[in-house]
Amino acid sequence: MNGLDWDWAFAWSVMPDLLHGLRITVIATIAASSVSFVLGLVWTLLRLRRIAVISPAVDLFVLFIRGTPLLVQLYVVFYVLPKWGVSLSALATGIVGLGVFYSASASEIYRAGIEDIPIGQWEAALTLGLPLRRLWLGIILPQAIRAVLPMLGNLVVAMFKETALLSTITVMELMAEAKNAGSIDFRFVEPLTLAGALYLVISFAAASALRRLEVRHG
Repeated sequence: MNGLDWDWAFAWSVMPDLLHGLRITVIATIAASSVSFVLGLVWTLLRLRRIAVISPAVDLFVLFIRGTPLLVQLYVVFYVLPKWGVSLSALATGIVGLGVFYSASASEIYRAGIEDIPIGQWEAALTLGLPLRRLWLGIILPQAIRAVLPMLGNLVVAMFKETALLSTITVMELMAEAKNAGSIDFRFVEPLTLAGALYLVISFAAASALRRLEVRHG
């Protein structure tokens, strides 16, 4: 049998492992998205407040994170930090690495949304004497976040596909399961094709949902 021949029996036999990997992929994506959205908002607020030393340091941190490859950052967290006494499981490392990496992009998205708020709303709120906390939580952030929801959604889709890099730090997500299944009998066509199909189906469904969201809030 040629290695490029499609074997349906083998394809079905590896599907449970691929679905298990898909489950890990989805968990990592959801958890990392939560980390990135929260951290991204923190970075944005610290940068906009222009606090001496802190704001420039956060600007530099965001620039560094955006300017270095995710794979390098994952290796640092997984292989270097344990030598400094910080040890995490492979999955936790992947979640933290993805979350921190995409928090830099989320910060830029949040900032764009906040800066797009008409200056008149700021002036009106300050004229009315609204507390700064109420101004941010009740007026500015709800509008800014609603405006950038489609872009944040695109970030989640990108993160979902980037979880394939977690296989390099031993996380048994979808790509790792596909490579593992293929290595047993040296048949990679079926598992890699099925893995690609699963990535495509989930990404397409998410992109379609994002388009509907963009139309609703456009």
